[in-house]
Amino acid sequence: MQHDTHTEHASHGTVSWSTAARATLHCLTGCAIGEVLGMVIGTSLGWGNVPTMVLAIVLAFVFGYSFTLRGVLRAGVDFRTAFRVALAADTLSIAVMELIDNGVIALWPNAMDAELSDLLFWVALGASLVIAFVVTTPVNRWMIGRGKGHAVVHQYHH
Repeated sequence: MQHDTHTEHASHGTVSWSTAARATLHCLTGCAIGEVLGMVIGTSLGWGNVPTMVLAIVLAFVFGYSFTLRGVLRAGVDFRTAFRVALAADTLSIAVMELIDNGVIALWPNAMDAELSDLLFWVALGASLVIAFVVTTPVNRWMIGRGKGHAVVHQYHH
């Protein structure tokens, strides 16, 4: 990260939208991998909507946490501490993201019944992730400005 980002995190004051967007994009990457993988697995296995959505949410948390965990472990932190940092940094962000993207899919007409081969499946999933990013960015900005969320991870970046 750039040096000005270090200053923003250290001061816990005003946080730029670009810093919040980068933190949200980091979170979205892990969430999107887990979400898409869960939806693809559940849909391809013919599971119902609820088990497919549960799998997608669980995998979104797993992948979301694992991205942060990997970075903190690279800084030489023990696993237990790194796991705690990942939980502190990502839980609210992932939860908001999952609430929004699954809510969009649940409310989108016919999206829950779309198959992998349907354009609707991919359009609704993609749109839900974009909307989740837009909604979660201000949450991350607020958290970073208070020394929470990705500000916790910052101290482990070199």
